[in-house]
Amino acid sequence: MIFSAFLKSIAQFSDPRFRRVLWMGLGLTILLLAAVYGLTFLAIGVFVPESISLPWLGEVTWVDNILSGASLALMLVMSAFLMVPVASAFTGLFLDDVAEAVEARHHPDLPAPPRIAVLSQIRDAVGFFGIVVGVNIAALVLYLPAGPFAPLLFWAVNGYLLGREYFQMAAMRRIGRAPAQALRKRHWVTIFMAGLLMAVPLSLPLINLFIPILGAAVFTHLFHRLEKGA
Repeated sequence: MIFSAFLKSIAQFSDPRFRRVLWMGLGLTILLLAAVYGLTFLAIGVFVPESISLPWLGEVTWVDNILSGASLALMLVMSAFLMVPVASAFTGLFLDDVAEAVEARHHPDLPAPPRIAVLSQIRDAVGFFGIVVGVNIAALVLYLPAGPFAPLLFWAVNGYLLGREYFQMAAMRRIGRAPAQALRKRHWVTIFMAGLLMAVPLSLPLINLFIPILGAAVFTHLFHRLEKGA
């Protein structure tokens, strides 16, 4: 069921509606990452002096250059962590557009769902963004001592969070909040596994840029499969 949803979603990337949302999502993601890196670079320029005096070495003028290069490398690593809240924000902003494209191709007989107010979408997106960031900050106390198992813990935590939210949002479009929560609780294992398959590639630079739109499509397929079997 999960792999079928992934394959159908990948096959639809040629859909013009997918490409439109993809370019918007890529643009917002790149802007966010660039803003974070720009703030980091600015902080280095403001707080790191151009030269410092060190014992035996004398005056050193290349500390800020080293930190600037290190900040770029750090940014590539941090992009894996930053993409998780980016994906969560993407849910509320673009899932409806992706879901409409999926349903137009695979479920053309369905009536149009009630349109969710933009303010409600933004509120849900901001709320989940805060949950993802808060949980990951709290989980840092577990990531650090986990050592080589930290990526597994990171994937498990965010696989649960992303699966929960993507499915909830996809289901709410059609059946409302309370029935969506009930359906999610009945099928939490399947939803967690789909979220895990989404969280793992979010850790891969460049590939992770395409995952939010893929996740929105996958969980739309998954909702319709699970609802029919409910």
